[in-house]
Amino acid sequence: MSSKPAETSKQKRITVPSLTAMKANGEKITLLTAYDYSMARLVDEAGVEVILVGDSLGTAVQGHRTTLPVTLDQMIYHAEMVVRAVERALVIVDLPFPCTVLGPMRAIEDAARCFKETGCQAVKLEGGVERAEVISALTKAGMPVMAHVGLVPQSVHRLGGYRVQRDRDQLIADAKATEEAGAFAVVLECISADISKEITAELTIPTIGIGAGNGCDGQVLVLYDLLGLIPGRVPRHVKVYADLGKIMVEAVSAYKADVRSGDFPSSDQSFS
Repeated sequence: MSSKPAETSKQKRITVPSLTAMKANGEKITLLTAYDYSMARLVDEAGVEVILVGDSLGTAVQGHRTTLPVTLDQMIYHAEMVVRAVERALVIVDLPFPCTVLGPMRAIEDAARCFKETGCQAVKLEGGVERAEVISALTKAGMPVMAHVGLVPQSVHRLGGYRVQRDRDQLIADAKATEEAGAFAVVLECISADISKEITAELTIPTIGIGAGNGCDGQVLVLYDLLGLIPGRVPRHVKVYADLGKIMVEAVSAYKADVRSGDFPSSDQSFS
């Protein structure tokens, strides 16, 4: 008998085939975004299957109104930090605008940089039928691709804002095109719940919902939304699980008060 201890589920690395198996077994898949080492370490410790280094860092971290200003160099910079922290989850990196609209070879070059310079396990790109050629080229080059249809934030100006997408025929065509092109999973964003459920039933690859109802194979949220770290109106599809923004303001205010009063640092925080 081997003396090597059995590998625990926490230690087992999540892979692309792991997600395929989860759909086949009816297990829900959890995804969250992360943009730095500290957050990624905590999210990984919590046990989610997938960590997405999303171009949502443009709005969540950089303070932009859209994701369009985010560059490939910035994505790689943040993804490097995330990958260094993660021991179990599958790490996926968004290909930012305009990586995937300049043709398959440009997409291959940009995606290859993500894999080589960050150590990620997959990339994600937005678009359905119109990006099938790019998805196919990337998968043929050995690079796993997660697709993204419905509300695609990189096309926010064409869509006229962040709106729920309801064109059933187009949404189904887009989702099927990504599967046929070789994507291993597809994000369905801001799609009516009945259409998302229909797409999920028709595809063999996992569907990951965000604002798409609970009929998908998994769910993704922006971590900063989940933790209450983004001020302003909470989008309907978001559930705030902890109001850390309020807690952080209270903690910093208490620190300021202690410094002003002389209570910090006390003898416990001083050296003799």
